[in-house]
Amino acid sequence: MTLHILSQQNTVLNKFIAQIRDRSIQQDSMRFRRNMERIGEVMAYEISRELNYRPTVVETPLGEATVELIDERIVLATILRAGLPYHQGFLNYFDDAENAFVSAYRKSTKDGKFTVKVEYISCGSLEGKTLLLVDPMLATGTSLVLTYEALCAKGGTPAHTHVASVIASEQGVEYAMKHMPRETTTIWVAAVDEELTSRSYIVPGIGDAGDLAYGEKL
Repeated sequence: MTLHILSQQNTVLNKFIAQIRDRSIQQDSMRFRRNMERIGEVMAYEISRELNYRPTVVETPLGEATVELIDERIVLATILRAGLPYHQGFLNYFDDAENAFVSAYRKSTKDGKFTVKVEYISCGSLEGKTLLLVDPMLATGTSLVLTYEALCAKGGTPAHTHVASVIASEQGVEYAMKHMPRETTTIWVAAVDEELTSRSYIVPGIGDAGDLAYGEKL
């Protein structure tokens, strides 16, 4: 299993990461959504470099040109609701991909603990395809793994899975690497933070991505 941490390289991606972390800039929800989308675009480009390609002949007004095009059937899967702007960034680049959506949430108990519930899945066949499982925050890793298992139970087993998150905790990365299929998974994160609170929030993190994008929920 391969782990890519994109912020370890000095690129414009770091500007977008800084802005989604900045509490003053976060107040502009439209800008937050756009930055998430831009991070998704950067991540999509980086992942595209790892895919398989085939030569394809296209006809121009003056002749023919051979172009290398992606030779994989891509399914882009997102956990609602926080993942939607991030998902759109990927879809801007992989515009012919199939799409899948999963509703997963934390069900808290009185003692402050929680379990992750997966309630809704919309997806087609995953069998033999390339799954891009995109979720902005990789905190404990539990939601991610349960989502992957639920998608496979409904759509079959993908040939390869690319997990793509914006901010991850060290614990979340370790959990994903332990519980996702080792030979067929690649993990991509923009940045990794060390601390995870008792309520499983990443520190310094960004806060609640869904609330920042769409407003606080009750």
